[in-house]
Amino acid sequence: MDPQAFTRLSIGSLGLRFQASTLNSSKSGTNAFPSPCSCEIRLRGFPIQTTSVPLLSSPEATPDIHSIASSFYLEEADVKALLTPGCFCSSHASLEITVFTGKKGLYCGRGVKKQQIGTFKLNVGPEWCEGKPVILFNGWIGIGKNKNDGGKLGAELHLRVKLDPDPRYVFQFEDVTTLSPQIVQLQGSIKQPIFSCKFSRDSYGRVAQGDPLSTYCSEIETERRERKGWKVKIHDLSGSAVAAAFITTPFVPSTGCDWVAKSNPGAWLIVRPDVCRPESWLPWGKLEAWRERGIRDSICCRFHLLSEGQEGGEFLMSEILINAERGGEFFVDTDRQTQTAAIPIPSPQSSGDFSTLSPIGSGFVMSCRVQGEGKRSKPLVQLAMRHVTCVEDAAIFMALAAAVDLSIEACRPFRRRFRRGSRHSV
Repeated sequence: MDPQAFTRLSIGSLGLRFQASTLNSSKSGTNAFPSPCSCEIRLRGFPIQTTSVPLLSSPEATPDIHSIASSFYLEEADVKALLTPGCFCSSHASLEITVFTGKKGLYCGRGVKKQQIGTFKLNVGPEWCEGKPVILFNGWIGIGKNKNDGGKLGAELHLRVKLDPDPRYVFQFEDVTTLSPQIVQLQGSIKQPIFSCKFSRDSYGRVAQGDPLSTYCSEIETERRERKGWKVKIHDLSGSAVAAAFITTPFVPSTGCDWVAKSNPGAWLIVRPDVCRPESWLPWGKLEAWRERGIRDSICCRFHLLSEGQEGGEFLMSEILINAERGGEFFVDTDRQTQTAAIPIPSPQSSGDFSTLSPIGSGFVMSCRVQGEGKRSKPLVQLAMRHVTCVEDAAIFMALAAAVDLSIEACRPFRRRFRRGSRHSV
């Protein structure tokens, strides 16, 4: 399998300090720029990212050099676009970090506005497309000016901006998951078959016997009360099953409502083959899903990695909201979310072996883009190359992606009816 080129742009080691004259410039004698401080990070063609900036009280203090506050992931086309002058500007794009003090919102019933402190700007250059690790900036830099001190620089920002190659494998399900599609690897315009996906459903835990029509009607009635018995197996090109996912906790409506609630989520078990015992499976991960009601409903997918140790612990890796109508992206990325359990995923030591975990610098692991309810979803999966040593390593993430996709359907309201010809209801 050949990966596609991606580049990770990381911004970290953030810290802010002020000159003494700036801190004492307010008439009341209090600090002119009290915490909290935040910054908006802009890169043309990407959504604005916002993060906090620690305020350092000691001039000698230095931020953690390993901390990552924000990351952008660039494809080759993204880098080329950044190096091409825009329609309304003659220069190349730049990374802009604007630092503010205060937050927008209400405090004691009164509006609080952000106050801009200054901006750091770094132009996009040819080194962005070389595919090599490059530190673009590392250290302190003055931003903004202190008007009360003759225009002298009043604030300094510490940051570390780095480019790292981050190649990925890109896969796509060629049809709706419930139709047991082939899974191909995308390499530009080339599609290479890698896996096949086999979906099945056994609502009763056994093969039904008797009249086919009465069996069908019974299954429809069961689906109105609960969704269970769904299974997905991932097969390699030889036909061997190399990963699987199946529902372990049925998706059922919570008391007093017609949807799967957070208080009683449905759950999938993601498994891989046991190399020591043929026809046996080892637990690898657990995916829970439920529906969050609001102006726009969302499906929350929460993924735990299961430890193979004697303690058998569960480690929270990701908890993502996906728009129920439009769909969205599920991902495991320690740079894009706050982990309630600091257990990022390192490269596996062997096929499917993610039991030994390191808390340092994992970054992007995988992503899965799915469609919303009533749409033909063909999951698009990206997987970091450093987490794959063989085909079986990729297969386990295909099983996870299939479970995420099917959870959109499993969490649909139980009283809602879909028109025929829409996304395949199961």
